Amino acid sequence: MDVNFELYKIFYLAAKSESFSSASRKLFISQSAVSQSVKHLEDKLGAKLFTRKGKQMVLTNEGVLLLTHVEQAYNFIKTAEHKILEIQNMDAGEIRIGASDTVCRYHLVPYLEKFNTLYPKIKIHVINRTSSQILNLLKNGIVDFGIVTLPVEDDDISVSEFMNVQDIFVASDKYSDLMNISIDLRDITCYPLLMLEKNSSTRRNLDIYFRSIGVLITPEIELESVDLLVDFAKIGLGVACVLKESAMDALCKKEIFEVQTKEKLPERKLGIISMKSVPLSKASTKFMEFIPNR
Repeated sequence: MDVNFELYKIFYLAAKSESFSSASRKLFISQSAVSQSVKHLEDKLGAKLFTRKGKQMVLTNEGVLLLTHVEQAYNFIKTAEHKILEIQNMDAGEIRIGASDTVCRYHLVPYLEKFNTLYPKIKIHVINRTSSQILNLLKNGIVDFGIVTLPVEDDDISVSEFMNVQDIFVASDKYSDLMNISIDLRDITCYPLLMLEKNSSTRRNLDIYFRSIGVLITPEIELESVDLLVDFAKIGLGVACVLKESAMDALCKKEIFEVQTKEKLPERKLGIISMKSVPLSKASTKFMEFIPNR
């Protein structure tokens, strides 16, 4: 049965006010239009909905039954309208972000803090995964956007640059022969290397770079966590390749030192990815405004 929802709205207001004239004033239409609409609805449903009792329009049993369900639907719609208004006013909503633990810890936290201060009612969900896993989360609708290591080559994905980051080599004084000198990058392979696991985008990019200069790297230890790489370097297990920001605290405390190389490792680009076919929510769009140089 195809019934115009506007008819249910007119019926609802007429039933609640028990008056066609009162409903007409609320709807800014004539009393005759209300009467005709109710008659049209009755014809569609094949049931009498109102009966006149003096000056009042009283619901029949069928009318009472219909009102019970229409009122619930009407309230659901009003609630939905209210929630949408809250979202538009940033009084409700959520953002779902995919990012690695390292990106969250050293680059994302300041933006999250500022956003949360201004919009405390917006829920923030962060899922820590590798870049390739974040891409899958995005495609499956689990996150709204992700921050990953570039490049990302996918026609369905929108990519914008976030920032450049620098990887460095660090070691403890166990490798004091590397202090205060600058060595050829190829010679770094003479030492036990501590690196991220092969399934990370960072490691894959480093492998590609080393192969481009004719160097095959075989790490002594591979880990998932950059912070663990720093910890392992501090206790002398090898020379670690880490994000510069992750090593700053230990460098300042002189627990480790930066191994200087004649050829600097290339900077890595971090980017923000989202689905081209899925518009970002109001909250996600607002969060993007906090990120400069996009």
